[in-house]
Amino acid sequence: MDDDHVFKALADPTRRLILDRLFAQDGQTLTELESQVEMTRFGVMKHLRVLEDAGLVVTRRSGREKLHYLNPVPIQLIHNRWIDKYTERHTSALAQLKSQLEEEK
Repeated sequence: MDDDHVFKALADPTRRLILDRLFAQDGQTLTELESQVEMTRFGVMKHLRVLEDAGLVVTRRSGREKLHYLNPVPIQLIHNRWIDKYTERHTSALAQLKSQLEEEK
């Protein structure tokens, strides 16, 4: 998945709220999600489309209902690519400092 699509999707507070709602209770219908945000059904549909395009939400039909599920994989990939590599040096430096301090005792 393209990082730009994921960042764009995560940039909007309403989309982050939808993801939080799906994290709390996965497999919600559009009606359920719509009841949790102050916006029109059409507005929620547009946000869901952006989230789906970024791969953050996947859907499955269950009878007449379309259920929405959180897909955390793109967020984990962003974390691995953009966060882990920057925190590794700090963690390594703290581990070295700990060792040095323990040696001085």
